[in-house]
Formats: sequence, structure tokens, C-alpha cells
Amino acid sequence: MEMGCCGCFGFSFAKKHKKELRPRVEGGNHVLQGLLLNEEREEDEEEEDEDNLYCDYMTDNEKGDHEEFINPSKSSQEILIFRTENGLICREFPVMETYKVIKSEDDNGNKMVNEYVRERKIGSGSYGKVVLYRSQVDGKHYAIKAFHKSHLSKLRVAPSETAMTDVFREVLIMKMLDHPNIVNLIEVIDDPNMDHFYMVLEYVEGKWVFEGAGPPGGLGEDVARRYLRDIVSGLMYLHSHNIVHGDIKPDNLLVTATGTVKIGDFSVSQVFEDESDMLRRSPGTPVFTAPECCLGKSYHGKLADTWAVGVTLYCMILGQYPFLGDTLQDTYDKIVNDTLYLPEDMNPLLKDLIEGLLCKDPTQRMTLGKVALHSWVMGDVGPIPQYLCWCKQNKLQKEEYTGSRNDNITNTN
Repeated sequence: MEMGCCGCFGFSFAKKHKKELRPRVEGGNHVLQGLLLNEEREEDEEEEDEDNLYCDYMTDNEKGDHEEFINPSKSSQEILIFRTENGLICREFPVMETYKVIKSEDDNGNKMVNEYVRERKIGSGSYGKVVLYRSQVDGKHYAIKAFHKSHLSKLRVAPSETAMTDVFREVLIMKMLDHPNIVNLIEVIDDPNMDHFYMVLEYVEGKWVFEGAGPPGGLGEDVARRYLRDIVSGLMYLHSHNIVHGDIKPDNLLVTATGTVKIGDFSVSQVFEDESDMLRRSPGTPVFTAPECCLGKSYHGKLADTWAVGVTLYCMILGQYPFLGDTLQDTYDKIVNDTLYLPEDMNPLLKDLIEGLLCKDPTQRMTLGKVALHSWVMGDVGPIPQYLCWCKQNKLQKEEYTGSRNDNITNTN
């Protein structure tokens, strides 16, 4: 299965678009290549060695723009390192860290990395490919991203940053997180004596197979509602921890065999010290880019994520993009200027929700909090449950302990 491909949602877009010159609204990292869509790359041979897992996707112009994604006050790396050093993570159990790589083969000649037996390639990441492995310890499957440290350390993405900086930021972010609607990072393998660096992720193997439910190309309201509730739950969790995903789209939303959606790929995500989530240029995928990002001005990252949720919902319901031009420039122009099209016979509640999410004025755009309480989203099951994460549990326990201790002192006096 392709990791998080549009096929997971039961539809695909066969139309291919040629590369265009960079328009007045420029992107700034490896995701935005002058391509309107992320076209699937051909599968390599099943026996491909991990030595060739890195990919150099970034153009010279994009490298120069990349630094504009950095939080102007403190970089995400600085904030993440501070949180790590001060135990400010949202996990009961920390991510396993392994500092030794042992490459071998099993009895059948399959390549191994430590306890993991290689099975097949399942997808491509920003700087590498994703390979399916099976653990000889617990028998479970894992998706492993492999990187070449030496290559990525030489790949400049900004005057003071390399591609390896992006990878480390993604790792640091995922080390912070633990939520049922976010792909879980299990282990990081980084041998100082080896050139390889590995991220061991939970393997999400399920996918939705389109069987004709709902409008042509779409999923139908019931499935779309269930998926949207999971997406909003995971994204609200991220935003509550001042993390902006930056690239919400079907490709980065995996569906388990039981129908649970998990958000993945934090390669362009940013972290903030507080609620000030201002960014300058959008690192995301063009057709999911919010209008305010297309204008090249500063914008709120969380509101841009919310717009991308609206585009994703539109795709799930109608099986097509709301704004798509023949060129990159044309796509941005449509996002900024064109009127949103919705079928006249669409469920009025659903129409209200999509219009709220895809409001071009970010100050009037529906917030995720309101989405969670929207009548269409609640359906017959009610509001999206508020997730009591690990760090909030700890905070409540400390407050209860402090309150109880103060009461005891008062009673004693």
C-alpha cells in the first residue's frame, strides 16, 4: 500500500500537470516543486538497498526561500530542545532511542536492520523512502524511514540549515506527541559510527476501498464525517501544543484497517512558544494552500491548517479539488479569487460547514473548536470528544495535589 495515498480515501486523480515556472507566489521547500499535485513516483525494485533511500528534491531557489518558514522569534528546534530538556513532552513512555545499527540477513536472505526484517517499499518521504519491516521481537510490522546523514547534512535548505535539520525537527516533534489520531514514532536508530538514520513508525496498513457509496469519486457523508472527526481531533491536539502541521492533505492522512484516520508526515511542521503562530510563506501543497498564504503575506499557521481541512473534506465529499488551475499560478489565482462551487442539492448542513472552513477571509473562517460542535460533524454521535492528553493529565494531577496539600495545611492550622 502507498503510505497515505489518495487511494486510502477511495479516489484518485489521474490528471497530470506539467511543471511550470515559479509564479509570483513562491513556495519555499521540497514539497512545492512547481507541481500542482504530488505525482506518484514509480516504485523501485523490491530489493532496493537502503543505501539509495535519500532523494534530493529541492531546487536552488527553494533552498533560498526555505529560511522564511522559520519562526522569526525562536526556531522550532530551539523550542523543541527546550521542551525535551525540561521534560515538557506529551508521552507517558518516551520514544526508544537506539545508538547501534546492525545490518544482517534472516534465514531467508531478507535484509535486516537490527531486529527488523525488510519486506518491501511502501512509499516515499521528503528526503527518503518508506520501507515496510517486520520485527523479529514482537512480530509486528513497522514503517521505517531511512536517511543518509552525510548527504542530508550537505543538502543546504537555508543559509544556516541543511536537510538534516528538517529531519531532526520532524523527529523532535514526533517525540513530543501521543494521540490516537497521529502516527506514532516508536524508535529512533542513530548510530554515531554509521551514516544511516532511521525513524521506526507504527505501520498503518488499512485503506478505504471505494465501492460506489456517495457522489461519484467521493466517499459519502457517513465515511467523510467519521474521517473528519478523527482529523479534527488530531489537529486540535497539535494546535493545543502550539504545533502547526503545515501540510494537511489526503496524502498525509492514513487510514487503519478499523477506519481510524491518523495524521502523518511532520516534515514541514513548525512549533511555537505560545499562541503566536505567525508564519510568512506556506510550505504546504499548492492545492491545499489557504488564500492568505498565496498572497505572500504573514499568516496564522493554525488557520491555514484549518483551510486545508476544508479542502480535504471537499475532496472526500466530491472527489475533486475546489480550486485547481492548469498552472501553479492559475491555481493560486483561483484559490484567492474564484467563488467556491458546491452542488445545489448538497446537504445544507454540510454546505454550511464547507463554506465555513473554506472562508477566504481567515478572520471569519470557522475554527476547529466550532467544527467539533457543528451539527453535521456531530451527526448522531455528538461533539468530538476532548482528548485528555498525558501532559494535561499531569497538570491536573499536580493541581489536585497542590489543592489537597493546601487544604490539609489550612485544616491543620
